[in-house]
Amino acid sequence: MHCSGGSVAPPGHLNHDMTLDLSNDAERRRLRDVLGTFATGVTVVTTRDEAGDPIGITVNSFTSVSLSPPLILWCLGRESAALQAYRNASHFAVNVLSEKQQALATHFASKRTDKFTDLGGVIDGIAGVPLLANCIGQLQCATRQAHDGGDHVILLGEVLAMKESAGKPLLFHRGRFTAEGPSEA
Repeated sequence: MHCSGGSVAPPGHLNHDMTLDLSNDAERRRLRDVLGTFATGVTVVTTRDEAGDPIGITVNSFTSVSLSPPLILWCLGRESAALQAYRNASHFAVNVLSEKQQALATHFASKRTDKFTDLGGVIDGIAGVPLLANCIGQLQCATRQAHDGGDHVILLGEVLAMKESAGKPLLFHRGRFTAEGPSEA
């Protein structure tokens, strides 16, 4: 079926003539819902702040950029209390969570300031960056650049060391954690 000027597309079809009006709360919510149709992996990005204290935050806006040189990126909201620490950090680690680590994802998504208190299995990586236990992947990175990304900052890192373990990834889809990929509705 072809959608033409001003027509309403039937459910399941895209209307390419629609424009975004982000001054409208309902339209902002709809944008979040459409973006949520893309399943992503869940990570915890860790570093140390200027005082040397460990910090970490749950992130699903992570992707590879380049294999040569080995670059990755992730995004952090401008309103995050941790933004300056990550911008100033020389290194960070991306800890890719397994399907069994939803509680850890929720823990690091909280606004707690003592996220590493009583958290077992943490070891220091390159430049003392905290590495979390039982992750299915870890990338230790040198911070290379920060770029403007609207209401987020895009942080680019060069991979210096990596580790992979067996297991299934924890996913984020339609606003929820899941261990299963998206299914047809």
